[in-house]
Formats: sequence, C-alpha cells, structure tokens
Amino acid sequence: MKYLIFAFLFSTGFFYAQGSKSLFNGKDLSGWTKHGTEYWYVDSGELVCESGPEKKYGYLSTNKPYKNFILDLDFKLEANGNSGIFIRSHVGGKDGTTIRGWQVEVAPPDLHTGGIYESTEGGRGWIIKPDPKDEKNLNPDGWNHMRIEAKGDKIVTWLNGKQMVELTDDKIGEGRGSIALQIHSGGGIKVRWKNINIQELK
Repeated sequence: MKYLIFAFLFSTGFFYAQGSKSLFNGKDLSGWTKHGTEYWYVDSGELVCESGPEKKYGYLSTNKPYKNFILDLDFKLEANGNSGIFIRSHVGGKDGTTIRGWQVEVAPPDLHTGGIYESTEGGRGWIIKPDPKDEKNLNPDGWNHMRIEAKGDKIVTWLNGKQMVELTDDKIGEGRGSIALQIHSGGGIKVRWKNINIQELK
C-alpha cells in the first residue's frame, strides 16, 4: 500500500521542489558527459545505465557544476542495482573514470541507500549510513524517489519521503563540482532514472 501512495505522490509532483529545472530531457544525453565504457542510453524516456563488456566503473556527469541545490530524481533497480549519485564531484585521471567527490548511495536492499560515501584521495569511505530500520524504505522492485539537499557544509538525503541521513561536514562544505551518476564495477548492473530535477539554492 505504501508504494501505491508514493506512486500517487510522484505523479502529482508532490516530491519535487518548486522552481526546479530538469537535468534530463528524456530524449538524449544533452547537458551530460559520459566517462568510461559502460552503457548510458535513453529508453522510453528514461535514462538507463548498464554494465558493458569491460565491467568497470562508469559515470555520467553534468556539464555544469552545482554547489548548493535540491536534487530530486526517481530510480529503479534492475538486475544488480549498485549505483550512486555523486555531488560536488570531478571525474578524470589516467583512465578517465577516477572520481573525487561525495556519493549518495543507490544500492540493493540493506546496502545503505541514502548514505554518504567519500571518494577522494585519502578519502574517508563511509561517512554516514542510514539507520538500519530506515533501509527498509527502499522499494527493490519498483520506482524510488531520492531527494538530496546540499547547502554549504550540510547534506540531507530522503528516500521515498523519509529522511535517511543528515550530515554537517567542513570538507564537503569546501567542495564544488558536478553531479554524477555512477555505475559500479563488476558487471551485471542496470539502473533506470527519470524525473531528474534540480533547484539551485543561494
């Protein structure tokens, strides 16, 4: 029943910030840059990331950097859904897929969706994970809604309307860069995305 309620709220736009703009046009990857050999494509108006033959990490980053914002998007895990949403990130390095930034986790059940992981040189790894009871808020078989609010040194994440974590961190506060979607290494991964909207904050 709760997932039916969430579906209704999605359709009415309840979860989306007022004054937001779309980052994905539902037709192509305009406004984004692909990093790596994994697959990123549009299918039925949805953005899809899928493991390629090399089974490596892959990223799709916004061409524009974002510092302070509210990001809303929907995702659906297909196959192994190990993925993530990086904020204030930079992708490059010799292989073109080395990332620096902070990841809001998107993953299969009980693998800390909504938690924050640091991927930087000398990074701290997991900074904060959701309470185990809140991890049950993930719908493993259908669409989920993620909201990320980043303002200064404070980051808050919500999954399907439930706050997952709240973090104040000086290092994150100093960061600046793109929003990037991730596909994890290892192969067998497929995730769908849609309704990617952002409201920039002062």
